[in-house]
Amino acid sequence: MLHWLRHYRRAMLPGDISAGIVVAMMMIPQGMAYALVAGLPPVVGIYASIVPPALYALFGTSSTQSVGPMAIISLMTASSLAPLAAAGSPLYTTLAAQLALLSGLVLLACGLLRIGFIANFFSRPVMSGFTIGSSIVIALGQLPALLGARLPAVHLPSAVLGLASLSLLLLARSRLAPLLRRLGFKPVTADIGAKLAPMVVVLGATALVPVLGLEALGVHTTGRVPAGLPFLHLAASNAHWQALLQPALLIGFMVFLISMSGAQTLALKRAEKLHSNYELIGLGAANVGSALTGGFPVTGSISRSAVNFAAGANSQLASLITAGLLALALVAPTGWLALLPLPTLAATIIVAVLGMLDTTTLRTAWRYDRVDAAALLATAAGVLALGVEAGVVVGVALSMGALIWRASRPHIAVLGRIPGTEHFRNIERYTADTAAGLLILRVDAQLFFGNTEAVNERIEDEIAAHPGTRHLVLVLSAVNAIDTSALFALAELNATLRTRGIGLHLAEVKGPVMDRLKHSELLGALNGKLFLSTAMAWNELSSGEVMQ
Repeated sequence: MLHWLRHYRRAMLPGDISAGIVVAMMMIPQGMAYALVAGLPPVVGIYASIVPPALYALFGTSSTQSVGPMAIISLMTASSLAPLAAAGSPLYTTLAAQLALLSGLVLLACGLLRIGFIANFFSRPVMSGFTIGSSIVIALGQLPALLGARLPAVHLPSAVLGLASLSLLLLARSRLAPLLRRLGFKPVTADIGAKLAPMVVVLGATALVPVLGLEALGVHTTGRVPAGLPFLHLAASNAHWQALLQPALLIGFMVFLISMSGAQTLALKRAEKLHSNYELIGLGAANVGSALTGGFPVTGSISRSAVNFAAGANSQLASLITAGLLALALVAPTGWLALLPLPTLAATIIVAVLGMLDTTTLRTAWRYDRVDAAALLATAAGVLALGVEAGVVVGVALSMGALIWRASRPHIAVLGRIPGTEHFRNIERYTADTAAGLLILRVDAQLFFGNTEAVNERIEDEIAAHPGTRHLVLVLSAVNAIDTSALFALAELNATLRTRGIGLHLAEVKGPVMDRLKHSELLGALNGKLFLSTAMAWNELSSGEVMQ
């Protein structure tokens, strides 16, 4: 906070005020709706939207990040707590705050230990698959509230209100911004107006409840919303710390990942630099603050952050203004909040999560890398079939599995010389000369215990495909490391080739790799030579008989 306050200018204030007001208007229906997704009373969503963004403003480095309830984290909260307590019960509310506390402590510890790099272990396709699966689960979970009854039964007044709200919100999402632009509004104003459509629809539906007597017809509303600010306290159940630890780790991981993905996108637009470790501390403090004020786990919302950016937020002051306005909303009379119809809130949730069903990553991965596409689909299926927590585990396992699978099958190219040059390229891609008795192979990966067998098999296959080979040159220009297992494998290959009358030569060995090799016995026992370049190896080892 000291950093952005030191550079604050008066000209930045109007943008921060407008953004703070706009996001606060979004937060009221969103916060209450996401609290319902988490299985908590709606007012808890507002509690979780006051202190967390204020604490993030103290430590976070994104000027446009909007921290608070978010659909996927709410779903993970509900999934984690469902086996431990009944939704909406006092114990359930206590455990939700306890889960936020543990998640916050995990994030704080990661930030203080400077291990923000952990986000790199969750690939974008897997993250996309998790988001798609979670969005579908959330949308399906809101159908009973939307229709007023569990399928196939339908409560007609609730269904009419819910489906009408859903239709209006979908129309506003696709048509309202272009309509406002045609009416003469500036593009930014039109986009913000479209984003505020859920607030307008919620206010309109709330007004209809007393006018049409919808409660008497059986339409469920949020019920009494207690007035007043949340007070600082820490309610905890000593019997559930261990049961909450694993989900807290998963939720903490997802909080950081979701927050960073949105914040980085917006930071690039302003040429801002985010510090991952400070982000961990800011998000950790936000979750601890949520726990101390009766909330539940929170994160940076991608959609609200985008609105905050578009509304003109210049600094974290916009989040402080949002938190202040939400606090005022609870201090003011809250009787009208009790009339919010649940079918309309369900509609706002469904439209919000439908916006996360982005298939761009899937289409790109399907064309570019089917392994990534398969990982995306498997993660989405895992969330749908096994649950949210299992889906996260499946995603991490698939990310690491795909990495190991690729690393264990490195690309190895047979090189030839481009005629008239000293450049050497893959003979399958270029028209290049080879020399009788000389086989040049380039290994395009680091050599480690997981791929030594595959590399040896490929070398033997190429030697068999090139009878009469007298010299084998391994070009190591793409090898950044050779571990102990690979070192022994090279020594064994060297000994085997010696008995067969084939020299093993190394070319273009990188400096750090060479530094390590100097401490081994391989160089002294090498059945061949070290060459600074492939061209030097060609000039010395080729017999002069060039093969096309």
